[in-house]
Amino acid sequence: MTRPVLPDLLAPELKLVFCGTAPSRASAQASAYYARPGNRFWPALHAVGLTPRRFLPAEYPQLLALGIGLTDLAKHHSGNDDELPDDAFDVSALKGKIRRFAPAMVAFTSKNAAQAFFGRAVGYGLQEEQSGATRFFVLTSPSGQAARFWDIECWRKLAGCMQA
Repeated sequence: MTRPVLPDLLAPELKLVFCGTAPSRASAQASAYYARPGNRFWPALHAVGLTPRRFLPAEYPQLLALGIGLTDLAKHHSGNDDELPDDAFDVSALKGKIRRFAPAMVAFTSKNAAQAFFGRAVGYGLQEEQSGATRFFVLTSPSGQAARFWDIECWRKLAGCMQA
């Protein structure tokens, strides 16, 4: 099997794992999560208090020390959602990672990824489903290409769930 575009940043019992759809071409080129200029991921993490400072995309491995992990539903493809092949999403692999690592929360940074994972339409916010003790949250996409859907309040709600 080919190497993933970006390696998972996972460890047992993290408090939070962010799951995107697939790395952008800019992220794939930079070998760093959420590296495309204009992506709101790193500023949002800091703005809502999930990180003590604004990290640069290349510093993503440092999130583990904060109990935060990163993965994507499509590990072997990069690009916009509409450019991904039909078989790009590996839902069973993500479910296996959730069982293996048992994070407290998985937050999808893409409605498309969440809908593929759950096999249904989803709304933003905390979802009813759980996997063991793992809860699920759907965020507005931080991608600059999804700017019309952006809402920092959704990210604040996630931060509030993490403090509860």
